[in-house]
Amino acid sequence: MCSRYKTSVFLGGLAMACAALSAQKPEWPNRQWLLKSLVKGVPGILAKQDAETGRFGSEPWICSDQNVLFPLAAAWSIESPNNPFHHDPKLLAAICRGGEALVEAQDKDGKWTFRKKDNSTWGQIHMPWTYSRWIRAYLLVRDAMPAASRKTWERGLLLGFKGIRKYADGRVHNIPTHHAMALYFAGLAFENQDWQDAARAFMAKTVALQDPNGFWSEHYGPVVGYNRVYMDALGTYYAVSGDQTVLAALERSARFHAMFLWPDGSAVVTVDERQIHHGKRDIGNVGFSHTAVGRGYLLGQTAPYRDQHRTVSAEYAAFMLLYSGTGPSVPLAATLDRSAQVLGDGKAGMLRRKPWQVCVSAYACDPINNRWIQDRQNFVGVYHDQLGLVVGGGNTKLQPYWSTFTVGDPTLLKHTPGNTKPDFIPKVDLLWTPQQAELRQDENTTGAVLHYGETSGQVTAEPGVDGALALVYRVEGLPDAPVEAHVPFLKRRGRLRFANGQSLYLGEKPVRIEASDTGGAFTWRGLRATIPEGSHLLWPALQHNPYTKDGHSPLKNAKLVLCLP
Repeated sequence: MCSRYKTSVFLGGLAMACAALSAQKPEWPNRQWLLKSLVKGVPGILAKQDAETGRFGSEPWICSDQNVLFPLAAAWSIESPNNPFHHDPKLLAAICRGGEALVEAQDKDGKWTFRKKDNSTWGQIHMPWTYSRWIRAYLLVRDAMPAASRKTWERGLLLGFKGIRKYADGRVHNIPTHHAMALYFAGLAFENQDWQDAARAFMAKTVALQDPNGFWSEHYGPVVGYNRVYMDALGTYYAVSGDQTVLAALERSARFHAMFLWPDGSAVVTVDERQIHHGKRDIGNVGFSHTAVGRGYLLGQTAPYRDQHRTVSAEYAAFMLLYSGTGPSVPLAATLDRSAQVLGDGKAGMLRRKPWQVCVSAYACDPINNRWIQDRQNFVGVYHDQLGLVVGGGNTKLQPYWSTFTVGDPTLLKHTPGNTKPDFIPKVDLLWTPQQAELRQDENTTGAVLHYGETSGQVTAEPGVDGALALVYRVEGLPDAPVEAHVPFLKRRGRLRFANGQSLYLGEKPVRIEASDTGGAFTWRGLRATIPEGSHLLWPALQHNPYTKDGHSPLKNAKLVLCLP
């Protein structure tokens, strides 16, 4: 065993005080604010409906364009002096025609073509998000619907839920969990006890499969974005069923999400096996509203909206107005100057040393040949109060330069542009994910030891008293194959400027920049990083996007990678 190198990368930015969270309200929800949001959103939704076809949205039409039926039905049904749409006949007519459009688009099994706005098609599907909104809209307006329209809706809904019922006998996953929630509503709507019982049994399975630390896994380790899908389904189901057995799971999940937040309110995806960082503030869902800790999360995360008199989407408002829990809250902790947290299973750590916050994952597993489950390759996320997330940002596939370490030649693994069915685990002489990992965290540093066969790499984040942060990389057990560490910087605006006075704008053109050509450091819109001797920069390290058929992704998702050989 021997030490290969010890390289520090210093990230410097102007320190900035964290914005304090607004004073917590004693209870959730703020119905006046939510109703204002709902009412504000209705005209814009109606303006996008084709009166003849009943379809909403832009071309190409997709079945999910009709998801707006639910907020429209909520606006029609909620009685308030501040709601001009209550029992509005024109609104009801638009809702009725919108549901009829869904029936007209169904196939013989009640499925729709899964089409995306890029006009790609992904087969036939009982679209869960659409069926769940459609059945809830039906329950809100059915008694006022014209007989012919109601009959059409019921024919389509019964056809669809006859097919959806079978998913309740299958395995737990985010989509069938959402289906089970909708199936419970359908059981109520059509007085079908079997559907209600099947949904209740499936929710019990979902609760049983939750990790004790508050997350669900779809392969190994947490999902973060999709964890909220499980929460939403369980929380909405609880609102109408009163099934107390789901409450403990909802509380555990709320605590999990409260831990994995950056100071700007966006979710930490360093531990996520499905999605990358998108920078949006997470404002929760109905699943958070049924526990005190969850309501604290909602109050904290929506504070900027309420304090600045900003509205939320009509759909979010409708969900909360109809299905939210009420009561006191446990305030979401304000961002502390200093803190250190470790998840209960010891596989993830969060270190806060103002102005820095670092998340390290120790969830390691072999990659699998599945486009939806990303390779657990990138183990460090670094956030700065003024600069935002600067390093990390999640995982992808067929992109070894996002890996914290590689053993072998990283050029052997790449995606061929246009390939819609790539082999995600090709037989190449390269290790880009570790087989094992251990978290290494104390009060002042955080990091992980990552094992790639006989080779071990260690990465450590060390916030300094000078306001900088060092990322230190070490390797033991040198193989004959090349070993490389990678620091993936998120794309920033503006030109990349080097210490020697040179600069360039990073666009579509691939570039490789040697450390000797930089003067030893770069700055990029407030971020400053040293470039150790012998290293080089690569751009763009593109994401393989699982949500596009050919994997193409926008340049904003690409990384500037500092390669440390």
